[in-house]
Amino acid sequence: MKILVIDDEDDIRRISRLALGRVGGMQVLDAASGIEGIAKAVAETPDAILLDVMMPEHDGPETLGLLRADPRTARIPVIFLTAKAMAAEVERLRALGADGVLTKPFDPMSLAASVRAILGMG
Repeated sequence: MKILVIDDEDDIRRISRLALGRVGGMQVLDAASGIEGIAKAVAETPDAILLDVMMPEHDGPETLGLLRADPRTARIPVIFLTAKAMAAEVERLRALGADGVLTKPFDPMSLAASVRAILGMG
């Protein structure tokens, strides 16, 4: 399984690579911005995208809108990463078309299992 992590924080990308790659056995790509992430999604066709909500320039919801508007990326499942775990925020992100929402900080040892569960793989 190939996962693309889009997050402007270096630490989150690094921890996600370790958690999904080494612990979860997934192939992990990453991007530091929404624009870079969209380009990688088009070029690499990941099986799913983990997308940070709060980023400079294009935030997560804007990036999701651009992904959904492009037929090459419209069907890629997107899971938001957010520090705001309130029910209203989760509902808002799901209403935008997210396949799931995970909160930060996340447990690196269970991140891959959480992603698989959201995607119905396990």
